[in-house]
Amino acid sequence: MTFFKPQFVIAACSVLLPVPSLAADVTSKIDAVMPKVVEWRRDFHQHPELSNQEFRTAKIVADHLRSLGMEVETEVAHTGVVGTLRGGDGPVVALRADMDGLPVTELVDLPFASKARGMYQGREVGVMHACGHDNHVAILMGVAEVLAGMGDDLPGTVKFIFQPAEEGTPDGSVGGAELMLMEGAFENPRPDVVFGLHVFPFPAGTIATRPGGLMASSDRHQITIKGKQTHGAVPWAGVDPIVTASQVVLGLQTIVSRQLDATLTPSIVTIGRVEGGVRNNIIPESVELEGTIRTFDAETRIDIHKRIRRTATNIAEAAGATADVVIDQGYGVTRNNPNLFRQMSPTLERVAGDRFIEASQTTTAEDFSYFANEVPGLFLFLGVAPDDPTLIYPNHSPRFYADERALPVGVEALTSMTLDYMMSEQ
Repeated sequence: MTFFKPQFVIAACSVLLPVPSLAADVTSKIDAVMPKVVEWRRDFHQHPELSNQEFRTAKIVADHLRSLGMEVETEVAHTGVVGTLRGGDGPVVALRADMDGLPVTELVDLPFASKARGMYQGREVGVMHACGHDNHVAILMGVAEVLAGMGDDLPGTVKFIFQPAEEGTPDGSVGGAELMLMEGAFENPRPDVVFGLHVFPFPAGTIATRPGGLMASSDRHQITIKGKQTHGAVPWAGVDPIVTASQVVLGLQTIVSRQLDATLTPSIVTIGRVEGGVRNNIIPESVELEGTIRTFDAETRIDIHKRIRRTATNIAEAAGATADVVIDQGYGVTRNNPNLFRQMSPTLERVAGDRFIEASQTTTAEDFSYFANEVPGLFLFLGVAPDDPTLIYPNHSPRFYADERALPVGVEALTSMTLDYMMSEQ
């Protein structure tokens, strides 16, 4: 996983301040809800659930939203929850949090460390919130309580989107944000904008974002090289798919390094799985390659697909083998609306001060991109790295650790963006 390098503090030319009495009221509500946010976060961390299996998490979320008097839909895209909080006649703001954990066995020494087990692709695995989604759910539950507590003073409507399967469905089928939209998550009413955040190992309390492309598109490719099986002692009697697959792997590396305009956009073609053969003295019939494609440009994305097919097919044919190439188009580029970025920058500077920074692009991916393709969106990174450098690990690590000092910053950021956007559009 690739992380950002802080670029510079974003200078805000103006700051939109809410009515002083309203600001003080919101601040007191945030302070009051924070013990619950910490408790929720620790509970979710101790009880993570894999993609499309977030039953316990979804029930806790739905019960909480109902207790706040919201209209609540459940089982959206299997386990998703959508809560609608209706206020004044102002704009409709959507706020999104993802709920799923990962098939990772936790190695962090915490009193609330996960001991959960689950089934993933037919295997029993450890389950952990190794990407920090427990923080996202707890933060958004806190925001929901703060905004619901405003009653008639809320100047618009908020849709709370608690999403399953951000990490992908177990069988590769349509799910997560894409399926939530297909099942009407953005209907009745349709949001004007959508906000979201993700925890990352920046210094605790940092807010990092940028206009335009923030996170890359993500596509999966699978290449099956078919040769002719033979005895390992007489390779000339067959067609070796292992050697051919090796040549394909090397050939794919030249797509980014030698065929694409290096000044256009960052791009990556990675092979993450090579599988073939069962015995040392048998040249197998076929070999499977599987990997990922990342880029920030739509035309480059399609161009890479074409080059992968051409490279694999031609190398295989030269060896007397065949190549079957399947490319599954996944998440698009997570792109922040530039106008919304400029509009919300004063708010984020007010919340984070000099820890509001512009982020570099990252080749990680997020299905928040589906929401941001529907309406203008702004996605943030919330720093959760502790002060002790020995405790800092990347997302998806079994040692990933989130410093809870970041939680109130997350609650304040989403709450303030929602209110400031609504008041600016009155």
